[in-house]
Amino acid sequence: MKVFVTGGAGYIGTELISLLVTDPQVDQVIVYDNLSRPNYNVFLGSRLQQHEKVKFVKGELLDSRALRKVLKGVDVVYHLAAMVKTPFANAEAHTYEQVNHWGTAELVYAVEESQVKRFIYASSTGVYGFAAEPVDEQSEPNPQTLYAISKVRGEEHVRRLSTKIDTYIMRCGNTYGYSKSMRFDAVINKFVFDANFTNMVTIQGNGKQSRAFIHVDLLAKGLANLAHASLASGTYNLVDKNIKVIDILDTLKELVPSLEFIFINQHLSLSQLNVKPNEEVNKALEISSTKSFKDELSEFLGKFSF
Repeated sequence: MKVFVTGGAGYIGTELISLLVTDPQVDQVIVYDNLSRPNYNVFLGSRLQQHEKVKFVKGELLDSRALRKVLKGVDVVYHLAAMVKTPFANAEAHTYEQVNHWGTAELVYAVEESQVKRFIYASSTGVYGFAAEPVDEQSEPNPQTLYAISKVRGEEHVRRLSTKIDTYIMRCGNTYGYSKSMRFDAVINKFVFDANFTNMVTIQGNGKQSRAFIHVDLLAKGLANLAHASLASGTYNLVDKNIKVIDILDTLKELVPSLEFIFINQHLSLSQLNVKPNEEVNKALEISSTKSFKDELSEFLGKFSF
């Protein structure tokens, strides 16, 4: 099996390809990334460096000729590449539209002219917007940011493939946890970093807003298993838990007793989004958390150098 991963040098991509190369059914993993973050950590260390299965191609999603060339012989496509700027999800509208919308469209066009058998698109639970009640896959998307709008438009292009090949739109929760290519703008990652190095965490609003989350290890495992899992084509949520911001801080306070908080606009109740975990999908992809949230954060804190 030949696998193609866009955004393979990113936060989720780095962990995904680390699992794919250990899969005996996978013969080659092509990492396609423009390194725009810039992030070169995927090239560091021995885990992938010594692996003959991995091939890196520096390229753009909007380069249709390059995509058609590199997709020759590919069986499975993971589309992770995206413009993401938390918390600036309403900035740089043109870039979101070009990368997340039209970049996805170009990839889909190229896949339609290839022999690809399975397409996996990493979307976001952000497409649901905000809701007072928990949402699931039957809930209508209600994107509230330019980022979320661009992901919905990307989904529309990907869905066109479903009549031809196995097609999966995976709406992933907010990702957290250690990776050598990790993002520090994601809420839990930022809180853990600040707790460790500055002993001070800043909270917007009253902290009672909640979000859907999934640990990067669980997400990577689920996506890796999706390469050959017996799951019907469709749109699914990949979520492990829903947590209030204040509960994240309470857990960190247990681990770092001297931790201090600063609330900004504490009188505000910010919008929330709870997403029902899809137990059937989580079971099919063999993802279930074996650690408590406190243990996850404790392990996370232990990854920092000082």
